[in-house]
Amino acid sequence: MDSSIAAAPAPTASDTAALRRLYLLRFAFAVVWAALVLASAHTLDPLSATLLVIYPSFDVVCAVIDARSAKANRGPVRGLYANMAISTLTAAGLIAAATSGIPAVLRVWGAWAITAGLVQLIIGVLRRGMAGHWPMIASGAISTLAGASFIAQAAKSDASLSALAGYAFLGGVFFLISALRLGQADKSNRIAS
Repeated sequence: MDSSIAAAPAPTASDTAALRRLYLLRFAFAVVWAALVLASAHTLDPLSATLLVIYPSFDVVCAVIDARSAKANRGPVRGLYANMAISTLTAAGLIAAATSGIPAVLRVWGAWAITAGLVQLIIGVLRRGMAGHWPMIASGAISTLAGASFIAQAAKSDASLSALAGYAFLGGVFFLISALRLGQADKSNRIAS
C-alpha cells in the first residue's frame, strides 16, 4: 500500500447524495444481473457469456462516475483508476474464458474478485470517515475470499455460474446498506445544519 495515501477529505452533502445514488444503481443492477445469471447458471451460452462481460464493464462505468466525483473533491482516485483497469482487463479475459468453459470463467472471475476486492477494501478504508463505508470494507474483504473460492470451484467437475450470482447479489446488498447509511448521514447533517 502506498504510504503517501491519506484519508479523503470530508465529503459535502452533494458528494454523499451522488455516491448514494450510484450505490443504489449498483444494488439494482446486481440484483437483476444475479437473477439473470442464476437462470442460466449451468450452461455457458452466448447470453450467459454476454452477461458475464457486462458485469465488469458496468463496474468500469461506475468507477468512472465515482472517480469524476472523487477527483473533484481530491478523493481516492488512484484506487478507482486501478479498479477501472482491473475490470476492463477482466471483461477482456471473460470474453476469452467464455470460449473455454465455466472453469476458465470461474478462474478469471476469481482473480478479478480478489484484486477488485483488495482495491475496494483500500478505497473503503480511505473513505472510512464517510458514513456508509464500513460495509464497503467488509465487502472488499469478502470479495477477496470469494475470489479464492471461485478459483477452487473451477477444479470441480460440476462447476457452475450460480456462485457468481450469489456473489453479485451479496455485493449489491452491501451497496444498498452503504447507500442507506449515506442517506442517514445526509439527513443527520441537514438536521444539524
